[in-house]
Amino acid sequence: MDQAGLDELLRRARRREPDALRELVAAYSPRVFGLLYRLTGSRDAAEDLFQETFLRVVRSIDQYEHVGKFEPWLFRIAANLARDRARKISRRGESRTLGDDTLDDMATTDARSMAGEPDNPAAGLIEREAGQRLTACLEGLPAADREVLVLRHYSELSFREIADILGVPLGTALARAHRALKRLRDELTRE
Repeated sequence: MDQAGLDELLRRARRREPDALRELVAAYSPRVFGLLYRLTGSRDAAEDLFQETFLRVVRSIDQYEHVGKFEPWLFRIAANLARDRARKISRRGESRTLGDDTLDDMATTDARSMAGEPDNPAAGLIEREAGQRLTACLEGLPAADREVLVLRHYSELSFREIADILGVPLGTALARAHRALKRLRDELTRE
């Protein structure tokens, strides 16, 4: 969506026009859900956080001052909700993993559809194993490093936007991404 279209959509959303709110959700739902799914590793948790994200957007859209920073604001809400959930889980002592079968299936399906390849059992097995290895390596990263990678590569945000979302300097976001990619590369080549 171009900037003028987004500006108009946000004006209409601030007036609480139902169609505008639906369009806003439709425009951003794939990326927001993808971010939440990759941060939580659970379709159920991602769905819950997705609904909470847009509920918060609807509740506070009239207070949002649009200065070309809607995406960072939206993704900050989603990332903060995922972070809060992870903190609650760690306080309860539960384990949280990204490596559930659903996530691996999604990664395999995404890779196959992006490559435009038909379903091939041997290729599917290889892709699934690669997806599982990548998921396991991502899980092994510190949460802050993993979050930067997910925001960059799955939500397609710039490093400036990521720094704004996380409330860190640009250099910190870049350093975390560099460190995380190096760790991923080292781990994947070790296997």
